[in-house]
Amino acid sequence: MFLRFPRRFFLFNLLGLTFAACQPRKPFEGTLTIGVINYGGGEQIINQYAKFNSYLGEKTNAYIQLEPAFNENRAVERLNARAWSLVFAPPGLAAIAIARYQYIPLFPLIGINNLRSIFVVRKESPITELKQLQGQTVALGQLGSATGYYFPLYNLYGTTLADILFAPTPKAALELVAEGRAIACAVSEAELSLYASQLAPTEFRILFKDPHYVPLGVVLIGPNVERNRQEFIRKVLSDSPSGLAQEVGYVPNGQVPDYKYMISVVDRVSSITSQLQKKPVRLF
Repeated sequence: MFLRFPRRFFLFNLLGLTFAACQPRKPFEGTLTIGVINYGGGEQIINQYAKFNSYLGEKTNAYIQLEPAFNENRAVERLNARAWSLVFAPPGLAAIAIARYQYIPLFPLIGINNLRSIFVVRKESPITELKQLQGQTVALGQLGSATGYYFPLYNLYGTTLADILFAPTPKAALELVAEGRAIACAVSEAELSLYASQLAPTEFRILFKDPHYVPLGVVLIGPNVERNRQEFIRKVLSDSPSGLAQEVGYVPNGQVPDYKYMISVVDRVSSITSQLQKKPVRLF
């Protein structure tokens, strides 16, 4: 059966299609590169950021590129090159990005509040004070780590060490102490709790605990992003669904932590980094 429609019905639809076709498309806004630390180097992080990247790309009309860095050294290189538009930065890396490379903090990351850096020795070690590390070999973390690198070097300022072993992970730092290759290592309290049982039968003891809390990591936006666009992206991230923000680990309505002390620690440590590859290591 043939159905007839009024002529004005066809005119209305034709006009509608013509109007839609004439609507200007949103201009392509280029590429936004997201930097993130991925210690394990696995592909899980790609899945973790997939929905977030899709959301951000749709809202900003940009191509979103995820660029994981396998350690802090590589991350600092990318910050120096201003290669990352957005960075999900742990505290030490965030302090460097803010102080040296003009990155702007937007939101706090989900993390452990009241995190502190500690020095750890074997339980039977005769060392009871930090000053007794003079002339010893100590294991630290990588450049960019707040609890494994910056805070411990700050606390060792004025000390001369026989050597510093830079461990790629907190667990590796503890292993160096367990094996007797280092007399002490620097990690966080949370990392000691996580890995100590995996290194049995070695037992550890906290030698020193830094009195200052490490600020939470932050989401940063880079100086390569135009100022008005920075504000637009801030709003997009602030308005993102809470489940989506939680997947990638930030708090859309959270207050950015105070980084003043953390930056002062980074500045002090930066003044002695030229000494770190020499033996003995004079930290002054």
